[in-house]
Amino acid sequence: MTTTEPEIVEMPQLAVQWTRIRGRLQTEVGEVEYRTWLRQMNLVGLDGDEITVALPTRFLRDWVSTRYGDRLRAMWQSENPSIRRVDIRVGSATAQPAPLAESVAVPREIAKETIRETTHETIREPIALARPAMAAAANGWQDERVEPRSDLAAPLDPRFTFEGFVVGKPNEFAYACARRVAERPASPGFNPLFLYGGVGLGKTHLMHAIAWELTDQTVIPVSVAYMSAEKFMYRFIAAIRSQSTMEFKENLRSVDVLMIDDLQFLIGKDNTQEEFFHTFNYLVEQGKQIVVSADKSPSDLNGLEHRLRTRLGCGMVADLHSTTYELRISILEAKAARAGVDVPGKVLEFLAHKITSNVRELEGALNRLVAHANLFSRPVTLETTHEVLHDILKAHDRRVTIEEIQKKVAEHYSIRLTDMSSARRARAVARPRQVAMYLAKQLTSRSLPEIGRKFGNRDHTTVMHAVSRVTELMERDGTFAEDVELLRRLLESQ
Repeated sequence: MTTTEPEIVEMPQLAVQWTRIRGRLQTEVGEVEYRTWLRQMNLVGLDGDEITVALPTRFLRDWVSTRYGDRLRAMWQSENPSIRRVDIRVGSATAQPAPLAESVAVPREIAKETIRETTHETIREPIALARPAMAAAANGWQDERVEPRSDLAAPLDPRFTFEGFVVGKPNEFAYACARRVAERPASPGFNPLFLYGGVGLGKTHLMHAIAWELTDQTVIPVSVAYMSAEKFMYRFIAAIRSQSTMEFKENLRSVDVLMIDDLQFLIGKDNTQEEFFHTFNYLVEQGKQIVVSADKSPSDLNGLEHRLRTRLGCGMVADLHSTTYELRISILEAKAARAGVDVPGKVLEFLAHKITSNVRELEGALNRLVAHANLFSRPVTLETTHEVLHDILKAHDRRVTIEEIQKKVAEHYSIRLTDMSSARRARAVARPRQVAMYLAKQLTSRSLPEIGRKFGNRDHTTVMHAVSRVTELMERDGTFAEDVELLRRLLESQ
């Protein structure tokens, strides 16, 4: 029996076959899909009945193998019956099949077409296209991971470190969670980490602190991409316009930690949400850490896709509550000490009482006082505080009224406004009334007897009991605490 020798395929013939296959793929899948997934394929070589093509990253390799592997094999077999298998791999300088001979020239028109098809616009690694093999071995992709672009992540603020974060009861849980993620990224139960709270309560500070802690590690290098949701959206739109979405995807999906600040800005941006959803899933599946912040909890972010909200809520959700008087004092003392300026205790107490909306505004007020003291060599006093901060203090003179609190709480709990001052003791009425008393104590400067009189001439001890009871329930019941915190934010934002 005579054994048939396998057909010897000359290099120009193999290159022509490869060019025809690429052309057929482009026609079949369309220009957009071809550019996104298939344009970066390179022919490596032929070893017996197996042809090898390479892609620059593992992500691309997996995607193409799953969705186009069978079609590629069928196309090669129709072009060259001797080929039985197609090996799709990540380009590497090692363990390559026999390379295509460099001594054989590729026809000029084929080389031109190949160069046009694989422009460096979308390929981060340099590809030697002048030689017949599209020379993967000569170029040698040494690293499967694409490094993030230097302009992808936003710069980190050197002031926002864990050491510079003042911890108190309203933020201690969020701080502990952030510390845990910085020490052990992608720990079970902490991926994703979702931080939420009102404006100026420390979400961005904690995110920067996590990033600083991770990037300062020298034992195991960690790549971190931090950006606002707005920047994520603009980068995505720019990638679509420049037809470089694949590069955008690869950069984001190559990082170890992805941090997105102010996620609420993606509400109503359906295409950007879709891209973030797929990036989120890919990174979590690869064991990478996700950290996200927003002004509301995942379940309250109406306008985000339900599937995205459920995934954001499946990790660790930590709330940063509004600051207490004690925390505001601690923050002011720390900032004053860092600035090296002697600020009297009475001034700090005055600021902590007057500016309760957020830490950012509190720090801004202190910075103005410090700058005034340094520029004019004048000590900080209550008199100069009134003089320098007259505009801020005037804006804070408008306080929430007890009547507004009663109305908002009654609407929230679907009870009648008259129930706030009635003698009814049913729990459905008594609990909202206690919440309203608690908020009146927190958000107004009225005394306990004054608050009691607004609630049906009740004694001040009743108000004290209501405040104590609500505080206790908030510590034990997270859902109840979120409810009260939501009411507080709604009233402060009026």
